[in-house]
Amino acid sequence: MRLSRYFLPVLKETPAEAQIVSHRLMLRAGMIRQQAAGIYSWLPLGWRALRRIEQIVHEEQQRAGHIPMLMPTLQPADLWRESGRYDDYGQEMLRIRDRHQRDLLYGPTNEEMITDIFRAHVESYRQLPLTLYHIQWKFRDEVRPRFGVMRGREFLMKDGYTFDVDRAAALHAYNRHMVSYLRTYERMGLTAIPMRAASGPIGGDDTHEFLVLAQTGESEVFYDDRVTALKLGARQIDYDDRAGVAAVCAEFTALYARTDETHDPAVFEAQVPEAHRKVGRGIEVGQIFYFGTKYSEPMGAVVVNDRGERVPVHMGSHGIGVSRLVGAIIEASHDDRGIVWPEGVAPFPVGIVNLRQGDGATDAACAELYAALTERGLEPLYDDRDERAGAKFATMDLIGLPWRITVGPRGLAAGKVELTSRRTGESEEMGPAAAVDRLADLFCAAGQAQGRDG
Repeated sequence: MRLSRYFLPVLKETPAEAQIVSHRLMLRAGMIRQQAAGIYSWLPLGWRALRRIEQIVHEEQQRAGHIPMLMPTLQPADLWRESGRYDDYGQEMLRIRDRHQRDLLYGPTNEEMITDIFRAHVESYRQLPLTLYHIQWKFRDEVRPRFGVMRGREFLMKDGYTFDVDRAAALHAYNRHMVSYLRTYERMGLTAIPMRAASGPIGGDDTHEFLVLAQTGESEVFYDDRVTALKLGARQIDYDDRAGVAAVCAEFTALYARTDETHDPAVFEAQVPEAHRKVGRGIEVGQIFYFGTKYSEPMGAVVVNDRGERVPVHMGSHGIGVSRLVGAIIEASHDDRGIVWPEGVAPFPVGIVNLRQGDGATDAACAELYAALTERGLEPLYDDRDERAGAKFATMDLIGLPWRITVGPRGLAAGKVELTSRRTGESEEMGPAAAVDRLADLFCAAGQAQGRDG
């Protein structure tokens, strides 16, 4: 993409309403624009980052055997009356009445609708286990929306729903989600700690939140700091292996890690050596629930088991805040110049800076780099504007692409361009072809380590 033809409305000044780093940088980098309190338009750069995150979520869900679908944003109120949640949910639910005076709501979550779909089409235990998920916009009418996309009213969320014949199978589905979420967050460059949490209006006794440590987090967290060193890395996971998946979950939940809602000071002091006790703040980026037959019993979602008995299915609900993750990643990865995108989620992998726009040699070299990177599957953002070098560097630093190739007459005279890492600031001069090869190798190696095609 050529920047001269792109829509990137960067701001020089920080808007007064932005209270936290991610909100400030997303506004300044031209990623979002507020349309109403807690409701944002996603501008082209923000939309690309959002789609990169969504793609990773899809890939890891399907790697775990989960099936994508799509449910509507509006839901009939009668489904929520069946489950008993319509009146209990509170004022966060946006209630609507259509021209025929039918009660609808803008869905904050989809337990009722997915249960209705299930009961219409599944009758036997032989059709189980089943996990269906979608990524869809949700709405919760927050009293005080704040912190940009971190606590908005409209947000993009992955919510998945598991259906199993009994508790043991349902807990395997729970564990499967925990492992798939751990891999998802690692691919995004995040350390997201699974913490024992409270279930809230979803219900159920078994639930973990995934929290990214950050000073601006809304949740107070208590944890053994050794949990932050745990990584899945490149290990292979067989999601059908109940014992193996449970062992991974045990590894990541053995050390103390809880939100303030479930924190037990006596257990914390007894289990965690003083040198490893940490108190901080965290950003919630996902949560998993097992709630048994909370929805299947009142809504009649039953199957015939292997003994010929009709039994309510055991269910779970599993969510990832896709749009919230954009803000969480920026909170975890930035410096005083702007965003520092992890390579897995960057809207563009590399930026090309032309130091002398209009010079025949530099223009030609940039065009060749652009074509070569594109051919290798690395779509660059080429700053071909007629701007001074300082302004171009400032823009690249602000939007935080992982790599920058700088092309100028002096370097080209020696057959060199400059390749710079946004994270470390380290630069190296090399030939244009070598720079393309280096980047292709880096991104291919990262893709192969994560089980993707290089």
